[in-house]
Amino acid sequence: MHVAPVGGTAVQDHVALAEIELCGELIIAASAAQERLSLESIDEVLKVAEERDSSGR
Repeated sequence: MHVAPVGGTAVQDHVALAEIELCGELIIAASAAQERLSLESIDEVLKVAEERDSSGR
């Protein structure tokens, strides 16, 4: 059996951390909204348009 050493040597999954951050942004936006978020609002929070622009599509 292999046990991870103690002392802060954990491996970080950057993709998972980014997804958690995006979920947090959505939760904040949803809690501040008066009504349900529209698809356009969700795209804005997730910066979907910025991703499309930077990918050259």
